[in-house]
Amino acid sequence: MTADRPARVEDVHELALALPHVTVVRGGRGNAVYQVGGRSFVFFRTPRPDAVDTRTGERLPDVIVFWVESEADKLALVQDPTTPFFTTPHFDGHDSVLVQAGRLGEITRQELAELVEDAWLAQASARRRAAWLAE
Repeated sequence: MTADRPARVEDVHELALALPHVTVVRGGRGNAVYQVGGRSFVFFRTPRPDAVDTRTGERLPDVIVFWVESEADKLALVQDPTTPFFTTPHFDGHDSVLVQAGRLGEITRQELAELVEDAWLAQASARRRAAWLAE
């Protein structure tokens, strides 16, 4: 498998599960929520009124949330017009970015792997971060 191919939804699941101490809980509609130490780092969001298709006004059914390390990291992703990442006012002050699953192919699998790993690092305990980074 080449790391530079377009990312897919299946890659999100595979990459998140490959990290240590990860559990998967299911949201109210069966959506996957990946956690480390009880803290979410990636989750598949159910349609919400704050994330809508600009053309149709319909709620986006395929939004994935990734935690990031800081507001600066968030801004670097959402303000870069070459990436599919976005945010909504609901996530103001929250260190996370959103992406539609249908747009994951606009980044590479390697870029997705870095995003998932960074999300895990942002939410893992200091002890778990240190142990994983030391490996």
